[in-house]
Amino acid sequence: MTDQAVDTNGPAGVAGTAGAKEPPDVTPPHFFGRERELKALEEDIEGAGLDTLAGRKAARARVLLIAGRPGSGRTALASELARRLAEPGDHPDGVFRVALTEPGGERVPAERTARTLLELLSVAAPPGAGEDELSEMVREAFSARRALILLDDAVDAEQVDPLLPDNPDCLVVATSTGPLTGIPGVRPCTLGGLDPGSAVHLLASTIGQVRITVDPRTAEALAEECGGQPAALTLVAGWLAARPGASVADVLKQLRDQPDDPEQPSGDRPLARAFRLVHDSLPPAAAGILRLLALAPAGLADAHTASALAGCSVTVARTTLDDFVRFGLLRTNGAELPQYEVPGCLAPLVRSALEERERPAEIQLARARMLERTVRRLQACRAVTDPEDSPARLRLAGLPRSLRFPHPEAAAEWLRIREPALLAAARAAVRDGDLDTLARRLVAALVRALAVHRGTEEAAPVLYGLHSLVLDVAERRDLPREKAAALLNLADLDARTGRTREALARYRAALDAGRAAKDLYATGRAMESAGGAYAELGDYNRASDWYGRALAQRLTQGERADAARLYGRLGAVHTYAGRYGEALRDWRAAAAGHRRLGDRSAQARALSEAARVQEYAGRPQESLHTCREAVDLARGAGDVRLQAALELRLADTLDRLGDPAAARLHRATADRLLGEEGSAYEIRSASSET
Repeated sequence: MTDQAVDTNGPAGVAGTAGAKEPPDVTPPHFFGRERELKALEEDIEGAGLDTLAGRKAARARVLLIAGRPGSGRTALASELARRLAEPGDHPDGVFRVALTEPGGERVPAERTARTLLELLSVAAPPGAGEDELSEMVREAFSARRALILLDDAVDAEQVDPLLPDNPDCLVVATSTGPLTGIPGVRPCTLGGLDPGSAVHLLASTIGQVRITVDPRTAEALAEECGGQPAALTLVAGWLAARPGASVADVLKQLRDQPDDPEQPSGDRPLARAFRLVHDSLPPAAAGILRLLALAPAGLADAHTASALAGCSVTVARTTLDDFVRFGLLRTNGAELPQYEVPGCLAPLVRSALEERERPAEIQLARARMLERTVRRLQACRAVTDPEDSPARLRLAGLPRSLRFPHPEAAAEWLRIREPALLAAARAAVRDGDLDTLARRLVAALVRALAVHRGTEEAAPVLYGLHSLVLDVAERRDLPREKAAALLNLADLDARTGRTREALARYRAALDAGRAAKDLYATGRAMESAGGAYAELGDYNRASDWYGRALAQRLTQGERADAARLYGRLGAVHTYAGRYGEALRDWRAAAAGHRRLGDRSAQARALSEAARVQEYAGRPQESLHTCREAVDLARGAGDVRLQAALELRLADTLDRLGDPAAARLHRATADRLLGEEGSAYEIRSASSET
């Protein structure tokens, strides 16, 4: 028999310690025993591996495996081992933890696991990157670190192997139900049950020593009835703690009266009986809230989530959730904005109770209420950043006080804490397929909130996943307009990260969807963006063809500003292709378009490009004349920076024409315009932009 570790820590979705961007949102666990297992694991670390025995230097990180049933304390043991190993500084670069299994039992996709680790490492992951690229980035990030990686609840070796650093200074601790066949040199530390002494210690730590002392044999019998499982004992102890007048014999009798499910493995039955005892003893309303927590995204809930699921007030929901923590049914981070989590070992039992006791229509209604509440919270999260007198803030004032945020900082903090649950809610809503309208609203609200609080650049990897969800819904529901928008957004992110060919394919697919929806904006944008992608690839013939198609549509629609911009795009690709006659014609058309719109600065820029083309074509005198015309326009527009850049352009042209004195005068004018000596380098950078 062995000592036992009891995991009573907070939400375990994702946490990192030293080296992570933020401190973990978990409370330290209460740890009982397991000294023998800890000693064995530490000896395994110090022992020689297969490579060492063969006379080779270890090529990869060492892997320790802690195997046991859910609820056996395997996660607590791994966390305690990580804590002890981190204390002496053996892994100064930190402890990084990710969960490899969803609360519902599904395996976490490798791409998402790798992104989580990269985020904890403060390494930017490109949006849209695939599993292999991200896994390679993880291994590269750990190659120069001495870190400890905790992979919780692995399904098989295929989840673990791609994440193993090629660095023997790192250590990987994995937890799993069984062995990880396929990873060499891994000897599992298999957790058994709890010995009677440790079980009694666990009970006494919750209910006090008195009730144990008056009937120690019954306490030992209770431990045996629970199969030595710490999760079962924690539930039973919570039941006793809530009933000071009950004895250990009382709970033992009730536990023995609970029926067993013959189809359930014998090792899982003690925990199932303990859960059923606690669940059935709850008031009906509280039991209903507990069952509905099976719908909480990523297994994470706050008071608003529980309130929406159960249709009760936020205050009642918060009180009930705190009661569940005392009963051992939930874990919490105990923060100012508390999050609650159903422990992984209880999640299947909660879900089973939900399916047995609740009608499908009620479950769907609860899910819809939760999504609607989440959408409103996200709308409030974004609206609080708008000016006081804006329409969004006026609408925000009409929401109940509990849904509002006092200031943008509070909204940003809520979004940071709830982001994993919000993303999980979006994925679940899209996967469900029965609430697509709510799913689309949720994704749209989440995109806006992330963009305003984190910025589109920082949030790009998350936004990529959200746009992919919109695309899934649009294709399933045959919504060509939404499909076109999602494809354009995804293509833009592809283009910004250098995946130009992938972006091009998506732009062309967006064009087809836009035509199906008769969406002129989408088709015009897709054609213009396709032209930009071809230009990036150096295919200037196709680029000019697509820009020409977009221009024809803009001219037909009378969109003069867009047409002027597209004339400039055409002028640029013709210049790159060496077709100076066509380039000059398009730049002059762009300048004329901006003149009709009254935009002198844009007109000046277009003329400066025309001057550049004239110089490339071997017509310096015409270039000089056109550039002077552009300078006059910039001066008239009051655009000092542009005027200075164009003065430098004139100076360069005069140098090439053999008039250095005039060139010096124009450079001096440029310096004087910016009002400081030696600013020509800065202006020359602006000149290159024109």
